[in-house]
Amino acid sequence: MGKGCITATKYFLFLFNLLFFLFGALIMGFGLWVLLDNQSFIAVLQEESNTLKVAAYMLIGVGALSMLMGFLGCVGAIYEIRCLLGLYFTCLLLILIAQVTAAVLIYFQRDLLKREMGGIVNNIMINYTGENKTSDVAWDYLQRTIKCCGWTGPANWTENIRIKNSSVPLYPCSCNNATLNSGDLPQSGLCESHPSTDWPVYSKGCMTNVEGWLLDNCGVILGICIGVAVIELLGMILSVCLCKAVHQEDYSKVPRY
Repeated sequence: MGKGCITATKYFLFLFNLLFFLFGALIMGFGLWVLLDNQSFIAVLQEESNTLKVAAYMLIGVGALSMLMGFLGCVGAIYEIRCLLGLYFTCLLLILIAQVTAAVLIYFQRDLLKREMGGIVNNIMINYTGENKTSDVAWDYLQRTIKCCGWTGPANWTENIRIKNSSVPLYPCSCNNATLNSGDLPQSGLCESHPSTDWPVYSKGCMTNVEGWLLDNCGVILGICIGVAVIELLGMILSVCLCKAVHQEDYSKVPRY
């Protein structure tokens, strides 16, 4: 390989690793958002399920490792250090295998994840008290914002322990279809309704809207992961080319007799 090709490969590899570093930062940022968010539907899920917290920590770990690999790749490319290039290639291969495995598992377990999510939400509604618990606050915020009630519909709330055991008719205040139009109505907790009238709540359940919201956010992270995977493949190819070129250069410098 000519010296011009080696230089071009080296700087292309540096560019791809810089992009890889930035994508790793985005993945780590997404993991931190999942872990620290306390208002969206993510807060509802992570309060009741450790799976989401584990996934968030995994995203943070993958993002941090991607940033480290990007840094090592940049250093190895600029200074043509073969051991760093080899380590970089091996780590990229392991990360790519892990990403593909995780994607396949999520795809084939999507129905199970959907059922688990429905079970988590129903459990939140059954044990809802209207106090300042993270899951209760997040669920109230979601119902007010999306203008929905319950998971599949308002009937889900009839299983709530306080509503079932109350001597007066109660309904979730955040479901009230007049809540957003009147400032004197409670924004959370349980409200008392007139015995002879139906609940003044939204008739639509939150499942469709929440699934759409999750798909939109999953689309963002999926796009980032695909971008990272493409950069990983290009980085692996370029690192092998540069490593072989450096190897040939080293042998070309040996005196011949």
